[in-house]
Amino acid sequence: MDGLPLLPAIFLDILGSAANIAFSFLAWRYARLLTRRQPDNFVWGYLYYVTFAIAAFAISRAVGHLVKQFLLIAGRADIWMDISSYSGGFNSLFMISVAAVMIFYHKGVQAYEALDLEAGKLKNANRDLAAAAMQLRDLNQNLEHKVEERTEELSQSEKKFRHLFSESKDMVFFSDADNRLVDMNDSGFQMLGYSREETTNLLLADLFAYPEDIRSYSGMLAQDGYIKDLNLAFARKDGSPISVLLSATAIFGEKGEMLGSEVIAKDLTRLKVMMEQLAASEKMASVGQMAAGIAHEINTPLGIILGYSQLMMDEFEAGSEQHQGLQVIERQTKASRKIVSDLLKFSRQSGSTREEVNLNEILADVMAVTEHTLSLSRISVHLDLGKGLPSITGDPEKLRQVFVNLVNNAHHAMLDMGGGELFLRTHLHEEGRSVVVEVRDTGHGVPEKNQARIFEPFFTTKPVGQGTGLGLSVSYGIIHEHGGAIQVESPVHDRQGLLQGTLFRITLPVEDEQKQEISGSQAGGSI
Repeated sequence: MDGLPLLPAIFLDILGSAANIAFSFLAWRYARLLTRRQPDNFVWGYLYYVTFAIAAFAISRAVGHLVKQFLLIAGRADIWMDISSYSGGFNSLFMISVAAVMIFYHKGVQAYEALDLEAGKLKNANRDLAAAAMQLRDLNQNLEHKVEERTEELSQSEKKFRHLFSESKDMVFFSDADNRLVDMNDSGFQMLGYSREETTNLLLADLFAYPEDIRSYSGMLAQDGYIKDLNLAFARKDGSPISVLLSATAIFGEKGEMLGSEVIAKDLTRLKVMMEQLAASEKMASVGQMAAGIAHEINTPLGIILGYSQLMMDEFEAGSEQHQGLQVIERQTKASRKIVSDLLKFSRQSGSTREEVNLNEILADVMAVTEHTLSLSRISVHLDLGKGLPSITGDPEKLRQVFVNLVNNAHHAMLDMGGGELFLRTHLHEEGRSVVVEVRDTGHGVPEKNQARIFEPFFTTKPVGQGTGLGLSVSYGIIHEHGGAIQVESPVHDRQGLLQGTLFRITLPVEDEQKQEISGSQAGGSI
């Protein structure tokens, strides 16, 4: 009766204490597993300490209950009375621990949320930074690609400019703010006769032949910033002037100061000579028409004077004063008739034959006649006759007269130099429609001012009595009568540069082309 009613309560107390210990340790173990899986998770760490405190409190309380029941069953209540105060103390201590952990949970959660918020901001910042870094990398790659494209465009542009600069047949050069040459293309060096090394310290003023030209150039460039088609003269290295057509553009800095200029100059010397020769040709056409009429008018009285003088010479003894006077009249009349004959040849009114002509054979005949005289004057002859040269249609005697005249002129040009070299060359024109004959000497040359007049009738630089000035005029007329052209170069332009002397270049059309040109000339009238 005393113990039976308490057995169920004691059993439940023991079973509940054991279960309390088991469940608290299971909760602590599960919290421990969560903490290991996510060590940075604040909640799992907090639960780990809470379950640890509860497990300690459960052990303390359950052990106290078990010891109490076992001692009571064993009849040793006195022992329990002695240790119960210690068991209660441990229970209170662990209860306080659980309470302390539970009290700081709210503050811990707030701290965790604050840290999580900052961590989120930092994560977002890192994400934004990563996106910005990617954009920057893409921009950098894009920029590199664009820089490469721009560099390639600039390289291509520079190549085009360099090719235009170096391959231009006109003079192109740059000058700095001190009017000192910075760079010039090869055509400019060839035009002026300088080498690249010689232009290192060359001033812009050194290029101009006349001081007033450099003043006009500088004034126009400073005022307008550009110059277009200014006709002036440049000076070659040897001092000879050349006519150029100049265009220039000033180069300005950011503050408006002039940094230099870029200039293009076209050589008009040969064009100027050709224009003067064209004007001379027009004048020669008029002179030729006039000469034809004058020659016919003078020829008749000259013939009468010559006939009467020869008749009167028979009436006087040879050696008498009268006979000698009539001989002078006869000689001067014949000289006048020769001049009239040359005028007729120049005006192309004299008759001519037409046959197939080999120019190489004509030149060989001319050299057979003149070679001895040339060798006496220490002039060496170089023949370069093209093989397989096509024939032309013309008057062999008149063509022979042209080449004899050119050889004689070359002879006189080298006579006062103690000798020289004479070059005769024939070749087919690159188009294949004409034959070219070149006669070049190494004499003193023809001054530029005289080159446009050498084909004018009666123009000569020889002393009085040594020439009538009709030789080249007659030659000019004969060549044009054959449908050809005659040109002069002095000094001579060659691949090696400029050569001293004079070059006459005669171009005659081949047989088929010549017939067409001559028929066209006859249809349009002749001088």
